[in-house]
Amino acid sequence: MDPAAWLTFCAAAAALVMIPGPTIMLVIGQSLGGGARNALPLAAGVAAGDMAAMTLSLAGLGAVLAASSALFGALQWVGAAYLVWLGLRMWRAPVTVEAAPPLPPARAMRQAFVVTALNPKGIVFFVAFVPQFIDPGRGFAGQAAILVATFCTLAALNAFGYAMLAGRLSGAVRRPAVRRALNRLGGAVLVGAGLAVALRRA
Repeated sequence: MDPAAWLTFCAAAAALVMIPGPTIMLVIGQSLGGGARNALPLAAGVAAGDMAAMTLSLAGLGAVLAASSALFGALQWVGAAYLVWLGLRMWRAPVTVEAAPPLPPARAMRQAFVVTALNPKGIVFFVAFVPQFIDPGRGFAGQAAILVATFCTLAALNAFGYAMLAGRLSGAVRRPAVRRALNRLGGAVLVGAGLAVALRRA
């Protein structure tokens, strides 16, 4: 793969993953409740979700979604419903003086994976984004593997950084009123993100 193209891809991907979206809001919300120990499972879930979305995109699913409004709409509703469900759970989470116990690592990873992977807009985006950095005169599979690995690594590092920051903040947030406000803010953002996903159209 051309090094210049790869560096350009790195810069573009780094800027993309740093924009806080539904996945990062989920990471922050769970890290506030669970502490920094959830950082690795959450980052792994984000990386796995992005890998699934990019792999499906490059395998042709993105083109199918772009051509099939029914399938695209169905996946929008599935992703939207899951975000709303997570948001409602965060809104209703019990608040105590002590920090909430951390989520089991498997559950934290699973939630981050599902929110990241079930984003049909992201799948379609990857179809348009990734091919711009592939040289048609070279082997497709090798270049695609490099780009997928690069993007997933950047996404994982970004999620890990957000989780660590939020985990440190969780130690200072002890007042029940403050924790309740943070839970409701995060829950409202996730519910809003779910509704936005449902209302958006390709």
